[in-house]
Amino acid sequence: MKSLRLILTNATYFGPSWVFASLNILFGTWAIYIPQVKEHLAIDKSELGFAIFFLSLGVFTVFPFASNLVNKLGVGKATFYGVLLSCAAAMLPLLAPNYYALMGALFLFGATNGFTDISMNTLVTEVEKKDNVKFMSSSHGFFSLGGVLAGIGSFLIGPLDNPTLHMGLAVALVLVVNSMFYKKYINVTAALAETEGFSLKLFKPLLLLGLISFVAMGSEGAIVDWSGLYLKEVSIAPEALWGAGFLGFQITMTLGRFMGDAVSERLGSVKMIAIGAALALAGYGLVLSEDTYLAISGFALNGLGFSVMIPEVFRIGGNVKGVDSSQGIAFIAGTGYAGFLCAPPILGFLAETVSLKTSFIVLFFCAVFILGITFVLKKKEAKV
Repeated sequence: MKSLRLILTNATYFGPSWVFASLNILFGTWAIYIPQVKEHLAIDKSELGFAIFFLSLGVFTVFPFASNLVNKLGVGKATFYGVLLSCAAAMLPLLAPNYYALMGALFLFGATNGFTDISMNTLVTEVEKKDNVKFMSSSHGFFSLGGVLAGIGSFLIGPLDNPTLHMGLAVALVLVVNSMFYKKYINVTAALAETEGFSLKLFKPLLLLGLISFVAMGSEGAIVDWSGLYLKEVSIAPEALWGAGFLGFQITMTLGRFMGDAVSERLGSVKMIAIGAALALAGYGLVLSEDTYLAISGFALNGLGFSVMIPEVFRIGGNVKGVDSSQGIAFIAGTGYAGFLCAPPILGFLAETVSLKTSFIVLFFCAVFILGITFVLKKKEAKV
């Protein structure tokens, strides 16, 4: 909790961390309205999954030039501009009058989120280097905290009965807090490393981390987007509990990340990832039981398991010798965000053609895959 105290007592570190929370407040608020968007536009699970794919397409579009743009603007300015663009784009999906407008809106939302994601992770990496502190895991904890706030906001669905107003309130919260702290980070620039240009050999250390990032964030995205429908259609949960799986997932994700920096120092990154995969497997076992309360508990256990994976690979990705921090972060963020956004439409197709439960069985084996990668990483560590 040392890094959390650091963030809460120093505006220099709180500002960047709040950007993480901001991104998930916006994305989480969109996510809790997915069932209503599906019903409002009268689309099936497969069509919904294809629309969500346009989130991925937005990220893929911005990914190739994000690193250069971050360096050109300055990582602090790029982060703040990313927040502003994400706020504007967040309103569009809930205003979409038809299916095609939804796809376009999600494309823009994905592009702005992807750019902000790369910028903010590069920002924290640079601040860590310059101040010789560690708060990456806790910053990701703030990302999860944003999801908790969005999950708590799900209880406003009934009273407000207005998705656009709800998102407007979320945007207002994001903008007000960022306006108070953005001056603490807006002038931060990334120190350019002596690079050798892109080569497979240079990026080889990132490849396995990229696989973990892709699968782990893909699993996170699937839980965020499909946990509500799973509780509604598979567990036959009452309406009041449709958002409980998402909320439980985000709460434990947040707690795990706030403790992550200290635990990582004792156990090491590979053990942290392996333990996280084991916890995720146990969580999926509870989810697949189909019992409402066991499934909600399972989603919470998933959150604890996945909480420890991504911060570690981002930290490593931003410190690879001979690679600009923005390049390393862009590589890890690009693969991870691609998984985060690709998994929901793929699983949506499975849900429509086979069953929603089958989609979560696939996620179970994805956790097995991550666990397998940790054995490979452990062998590589032993050789060093």
